[in-house]
Amino acid sequence: MKKTFVLIVLFIFPLVAYLFFASGVNNFGKLPILTENVPEPIEFSGDNQLADKITILGFLGNTIDKKKGNAFNLNQKIYKRFSEFNDFQILMIAPKGLEDEVTALKGELGTLSEVDKWNFAFGEENDIQSFFRSLETNLELGQDLSTPYVFIIDKDRNLRGRNDDEDEGVKFGFNTTSVAELNNKMEDDVKIILAEYRLALKKNNANRSK
Repeated sequence: MKKTFVLIVLFIFPLVAYLFFASGVNNFGKLPILTENVPEPIEFSGDNQLADKITILGFLGNTIDKKKGNAFNLNQKIYKRFSEFNDFQILMIAPKGLEDEVTALKGELGTLSEVDKWNFAFGEENDIQSFFRSLETNLELGQDLSTPYVFIIDKDRNLRGRNDDEDEGVKFGFNTTSVAELNNKMEDDVKIILAEYRLALKKNNANRSK
């Protein structure tokens, strides 16, 4: 009996502790709201709905070829993992006139996975800049109207992120250039937002059944 107890202490407890800490502190709470009431991008053509969607929002800019690596990283590390969830989408903003380039990019992504929840909206330069400012982040668009960062927008059009990130303090977006950041931070945070909605749905269903 003592030997069994010793074995448990030596091998099982460290494993449980590792899994607890590896899963991340954020898994045990709600994902903070950093910006409320992000406006619908109604000035944009194409797929532009945010309400009632869990959206990964990004800005491709006018140099689509230079952003292919970012799109592939996002597709492989985030989209393929969560695309089966209802109401999940990726929405990329691009300048008008680049519809053909975006169609080509979507086709390339389609060789790696289904792409029915990759959506794109197109707008004028001033509208893109105005919409980005409405996110009220500490980031800026580049001169080409792009950013490597993507943002989590919930179904109520609130921007979600971290207010106690160990590296940045307040973290508004996730850098798609960094596979490590997508794996270690963004994946964790998308799990949290999806878990919130699953929990809310279960509560609603339980209340209806009473």
